[in-house]
Amino acid sequence: MKVFLILVKRNIKLFFKDKGMFFTSLVTPGILLILYATFLGKIYRDSFLSSLPAEFTLSDKIIDGLVGGQLMSSILAVSCVTVAFCSNFLMVQDKVNGTIKDLRMSPVKQSELSFSYYTATFVSTLIICLAATAICLIYIAFAGWYLSTADVILLLLDVFLLVLFGTALSSIINMFLSTQGQLSAVGTIISAGYGFICGAYMPVYTFSEGLRRIIMFLPGTYGTSLIRNHSIGGVLEEIQSQGVNTEIINSIKDSLDCNLYFFENKVDISSMYVILTVCIVVLIIAYILVNSLRNRVQEV
Repeated sequence: MKVFLILVKRNIKLFFKDKGMFFTSLVTPGILLILYATFLGKIYRDSFLSSLPAEFTLSDKIIDGLVGGQLMSSILAVSCVTVAFCSNFLMVQDKVNGTIKDLRMSPVKQSELSFSYYTATFVSTLIICLAATAICLIYIAFAGWYLSTADVILLLLDVFLLVLFGTALSSIINMFLSTQGQLSAVGTIISAGYGFICGAYMPVYTFSEGLRRIIMFLPGTYGTSLIRNHSIGGVLEEIQSQGVNTEIINSIKDSLDCNLYFFENKVDISSMYVILTVCIVVLIIAYILVNSLRNRVQEV
């Protein structure tokens, strides 16, 4: 255990000292903030207003609170996964610069070495994502705060689960990378594509029916919906209390991916948690099995 903790501490320190990896991990939140400042905010606002009856008006604070909640959910849903990939790049860099050979020659168990990368990635990613969450909550406080204590607690739980998911996914994929070129390619693909396939940038309902059905098999979609529900649930309750009927509220939830439908069947919140948790467990088991097989091959 002592060696394991030393390795975890070493990996965390290297990640935060490596300016390249650290700033790369902050690219996604930065891009989302820029997109919001330029046009995403207006798109979110116009989309929401178009779903309301023409004769119904809402205060700017409520509208800003809803739009801010969408921004927060988009940033966190994407960052929890993309940051995990960036912080896990240390595992690949150790292969590229030959450090992994020295570590394997030392009296360190392969299992300790593998899980030190996993644990360090999880801790580093969680630190950054919790910091991003705090910044987003401060923004929401100025834009329009409608979050309850339960919403904030559940939001933190969502971030925790998505970081676990991102860490497990990145650990499996990065395990098969061994060059700087592969590292750059995977980082670019994940940073550019994940936000679209998980519904963070554009709602899933805007995609074609065939693409929607495919996306509904991806666990990240449910993680995004969980964060979105807990980011804007309070605002929607406030809107409903001002006279907007339940049918319109459900229509808004559909348009924002708060409601998800798997082959026309609505997926409730508890089912989303089950899907995401089961996927995390499966990925962790897969990581253990792949590591075990690779270690046996190396021993032979």
